[in-house]
Amino acid sequence: MHVANLSLTDFRSYDTVDLGLEPGVTAFVGPNGQGKTNLVEALGYVATQSSHRVANDGPLVRQGAARAIVRAVVVREDRRALIELEINPGKANRARLNRSPVSRPRDVVGLLRTVLFAPEDLAMVKGDPSERRRYLDDLLVARTPRFAGVRADYDRVLKQRGALLRTAAQARRGGRSGRRADNDAAFAAAGAGDPLSTLEVWDAHLARHGAELLAARLELVEALRPLVAASYAALAPNSAPAALEYRGSLSVEAGTDRATLEERLRAGLLEVRTSEIERGVTLIGPHRDDLFLGLGELPARGYASHGESWSFALALRLAAYDLLRADGGDPVLILDDVFAELDNQRRGRLAEIVAPAEQVLITAAVAADVPAELVGARFDVAEGSVQRVR
Repeated sequence: MHVANLSLTDFRSYDTVDLGLEPGVTAFVGPNGQGKTNLVEALGYVATQSSHRVANDGPLVRQGAARAIVRAVVVREDRRALIELEINPGKANRARLNRSPVSRPRDVVGLLRTVLFAPEDLAMVKGDPSERRRYLDDLLVARTPRFAGVRADYDRVLKQRGALLRTAAQARRGGRSGRRADNDAAFAAAGAGDPLSTLEVWDAHLARHGAELLAARLELVEALRPLVAASYAALAPNSAPAALEYRGSLSVEAGTDRATLEERLRAGLLEVRTSEIERGVTLIGPHRDDLFLGLGELPARGYASHGESWSFALALRLAAYDLLRADGGDPVLILDDVFAELDNQRRGRLAEIVAPAEQVLITAAVAADVPAELVGARFDVAEGSVQRVR
């Protein structure tokens, strides 16, 4: 798989840009703040319909423009597909495939698969559990695009159930003041004066969608464990071995069937119902889980050095690449300003590992940051202009 063309309209700093790309290594070189990352961010957005830099779509649209358009021509096994995404902050996004509209933008997820390395990846090791949950869920969607719908369904149910719990908590405190929009939504959903009258229904929905997501995460962690260990050992051979462990709000084991997980989730919700009503939040479910990252017997978070943390973050991405490649077809590898963060030893090892990929896209502030093993096509990026020089 590779990207043959990238075209942007009103995306980030670009009013228009059109780039022809090819297999092999391509480097985008230029000073910081000139728009290099914007180019690879756009490709990541085509693949996942989310940004690795921001949580919502607003900043993706050029200042003063109403919308942004990203087009990418993806070649896979000699078949070409034109993917077009129209980004409309505050409104529904739109998508077209080979110039024909699709009913939902997420229907084109999976046509382009990327693995993106970026400085923000350090948050997977040092940051909050949400960063590690996102890593797992994004990889689930990349492998099996239907999980985009599972995630959306779970988030929708979680939001509605949370509104009911907040309304119940406020009612217990003697009033319906406060978060009025949540109150109104919750009471409308309940269809009655008692905000908890439909809570069991939402428990069932949460358990069903949550069990599907949880089962997939557990299976994914089992598949990732040896790959992460091997990648980390290649990057940091003198460090303690890397380990992964899924730690859930419920104590569950890999291989537990979905029906059992659903029952466990429903039972768990019932056990904490009093606490949930008092606090107005859902306390059980995949949204509360974490992926433990260990070095030997110690947690990487808080104990790993800066170099070890970087190696662990890179190992997580390399494991994702290996897993996607095993599913069939090399994903596009994107290395966004990564080499400047690495010492010479790790830089060389990473370059050797990624060099055989079908397509590697690199951003760098100076050409010297690109290892010799990854020399290929080059674009200079400066003052909103992208010019091919090699």
